[in-house]
Amino acid sequence: MAYVQRGSDRAIVAVRAEAPDTDDPAGSSWEAIDPASPELARFLAQVGADDELRATDLGLVRVLEDLIELLIDRSVIRFTDFPPAAQQKLLARENARAAHRQLRLLEDDEEHLI
Repeated sequence: MAYVQRGSDRAIVAVRAEAPDTDDPAGSSWEAIDPASPELARFLAQVGADDELRATDLGLVRVLEDLIELLIDRSVIRFTDFPPAAQQKLLARENARAAHRQLRLLEDDEEHLI
């Protein structure tokens, strides 16, 4: 047996394999559903599709960072063209990447000492 929670539109929003704890106030919001239910299969297929999209997000973020850097380097856009919130995010990512590169260099140096 599977258990689902539904949203206000009665669509499935969460699934669990184990029975909910009846002592938990939120436990009553779970309802049993047949594991072979087509509705459950559609929900699980959608979750899988979302995972595939999410898996490509990090790679795409890197592409966009490189594109922004390239456009700035070629004076197509200016860093100050971005809203302040976007500037802060870009700077935070740039600093995080620089720190990561520095840590990787230190790791490489340690490997060569052995």
